[in-house]
Amino acid sequence: QVHVVESGGETVRPGGSLRLSCAASGTIALIHTMGWHRQGPGKQREFIASITGAMTEKYGDSMKGRFTISRDATGTLYLQMNDLKPEDTGVYYCNVAGRLRSLAEFDSWGQGTQVTVSS
Repeated sequence: QVHVVESGGETVRPGGSLRLSCAASGTIALIHTMGWHRQGPGKQREFIASITGAMTEKYGDSMKGRFTISRDATGTLYLQMNDLKPEDTGVYYCNVAGRLRSLAEFDSWGQGTQVTVSS
């Protein structure tokens, strides 16, 4: 099974920036898509952004223009967050879907990393 771990979350002031990282481990043969979701206090989980194996990017409307998703050659996923607002506070989750070397398909989530935007 694929294990997914997010990192980079911390407390920042409004207007600040953060870059989150996501690393997946396992016998991965192919990644179909990687993405980010978040869940604020008392809120439902919402979509932030995703990137496919063809490098096609999609963004949720609430963070368009402030958040940027990217992926490097090792498969590490990033989320650059700029001009952060208090409403961006929440737990940020990484999702990875693809195919294992065994040919089995997988869809795995990390445990999340906390982002707090506060003055």
